[in-house]
Amino acid sequence: MRDIRIGAAQFENRNGDKAYNLSAMKKLARKAVNNGAEVVSFHEVCIPAYTFTRNLSKEEMLALAEPVPDGPSVQELIKMAREFGVVLLGGLIERDAEDRLYNAYVCVNGNGVIAQHQKLHPFINAHLTNGNRHTVFDLDGVRCGILTCFDNNLIENVRITALLGAEVIFMPHVTCCLPSPMPGRGLVDPKLWENRERDPVSLRQEFMGPKGRGWLMRWLPARAYDNGVYAVFTNPVGMDDDQVRNGNAMILDPFGEIVAECNTLGDDVVVGLCTPDKIPVSSGRRYISARRPELYGKLVEPPKEKPVIDSGWGIVKED
Repeated sequence: MRDIRIGAAQFENRNGDKAYNLSAMKKLARKAVNNGAEVVSFHEVCIPAYTFTRNLSKEEMLALAEPVPDGPSVQELIKMAREFGVVLLGGLIERDAEDRLYNAYVCVNGNGVIAQHQKLHPFINAHLTNGNRHTVFDLDGVRCGILTCFDNNLIENVRITALLGAEVIFMPHVTCCLPSPMPGRGLVDPKLWENRERDPVSLRQEFMGPKGRGWLMRWLPARAYDNGVYAVFTNPVGMDDDQVRNGNAMILDPFGEIVAECNTLGDDVVVGLCTPDKIPVSSGRRYISARRPELYGKLVEPPKEKPVIDSGWGIVKED
């Protein structure tokens, strides 16, 4: 690994408005590059928006989806990367030649697609197909991985990605401020978002409390710490269909400490310097060296029943 400056962005996306969403990404990419970023990461399915797809039919999903890499949105992202001389990561709904649909996340530069991840555990829409591989790739001397949202909630995926050599893992999300049985969690009243300029304190309390950042801090630092990796977390902010998201895009180091974080109540991007010196001395790398795989056979036993994704969104999907 080498020193690398990475941007983590948050913005309020619009349902199905790819042109608007790409324009918002362009503004934030420009800001990040002006602050020294070599790479800028955006949230899950940020190009068409995400949450509203839970109500779409197969035909509507196919109309929203695009091929990778030849679709217009990925080509626009490549054009944007070329203009700014930066690497960009963003998400969309992918349609393959057989009309299979994927929650896809791409990494591009001005020359084309560097890497593509298909979400391993999709759930928002019943017509999405599971991805079937972990994604690790080289980015100008830095070994990177991608895991999308729920992929990161299964700790095995983060460990495997680290074992495949990842030093930086991009973790695009659409999460927080969701129904939950946990004390203090739940939806945020959209009126608080609408009134954020007059009363920022009430909204910030929701965003920073157990509905938002407080929940992230229960597990996100552990993913970085346990595996000795940099974690780049991205998330939308503001209205996401009929729900409110808290943003809190951030970069965490291999000690689980926050390097940089968005705390604004709106579109923003932060840039963090990721350095190689922390990785070999991190506890996670010591833990990986102490592994005894001969004891872990239970982890790879086929389950007796089909895997079930209970997303916490009120959506349950059998694989």
